[in-house]
Amino acid sequence: MYVARILYPVMVLGPGKRIGIWFVGCRHQCKGCSNPELWETAEKYQITLQQAEQFIRKIAVNHRVDGFTITGGDPMEQAEEISELLEQVKDISDDVLMYTGYRIEELKSDGQRKLLDRVSVLIDGRYREEMNDNTFLRGSSNQKIHVFSEKHKKKYLDYVNKGQNEIQNFMINNEIISVGIHKRDFKI
Repeated sequence: MYVARILYPVMVLGPGKRIGIWFVGCRHQCKGCSNPELWETAEKYQITLQQAEQFIRKIAVNHRVDGFTITGGDPMEQAEEISELLEQVKDISDDVLMYTGYRIEELKSDGQRKLLDRVSVLIDGRYREEMNDNTFLRGSSNQKIHVFSEKHKKKYLDYVNKGQNEIQNFMINNEIISVGIHKRDFKI
């Protein structure tokens, strides 16, 4: 699997303190994308399922994990591997918020459907720079929020109704990684 980063605590892309995982690979290549460096897969991003699981478990040993936020790139490009990873770490949290540039009706493969079965909330649709109007939790207002989990539904409805976009910065290897829903034309 191809993973660019695993960050904790991500507190701006879903409720609570979350493990955020940025997967690599995206065919959409949307204009104004906040992560264009994650479009193309490269060997430097390749890790095994076991390495990803071990890293997640190291975080969870000493920290409360309220959920996972899966983004990228586009996670649906690695649907089967991500589904397997989520199965391995479901004892840590079964709350999974995932972003994809595909619309839900485009997700038809067995691997994609299997991954959707593990997702609590899906935010779908390609990023449209001209529609970036600071809509909460979405890069552009054309994107839709789909809440699948009855268990987590109230938490997400409350979160969406009370939330506002924020940015959170992480320092990694002397680089700043800016996480969250960025305004149009955002530059570090």
